[in-house]
Amino acid sequence: MKRTEKRASLIEKERIPMLHFGQEDVLKDPTARSIRNYEANRATILGNAYRNKAIITFCTEDGDVKKVETTVWCYDDKFVLLKSGTFLPLKSILKIENS
Repeated sequence: MKRTEKRASLIEKERIPMLHFGQEDVLKDPTARSIRNYEANRATILGNAYRNKAIITFCTEDGDVKKVETTVWCYDDKFVLLKSGTFLPLKSILKIENS
């Protein structure tokens, strides 16, 4: 079976509040969720200590895959807080990469 992936489009962090997010976690595998939490923690540390930006790939309610490049200020079990004061639901995040 061939796996199809949608290409992620880059958006500005200020557009995130206008998006809608699903109720279910986009990651079904517990190991993938654990890795995502590790990546969020690492992005928070690097963002606060070094003002390092992260590239966050996430999925909207309608299945669109988006990317945003920004500094992560903090996170908890439900949300990631971005530099502009924008909250992104943790359950919508596919991956976080530090740039």
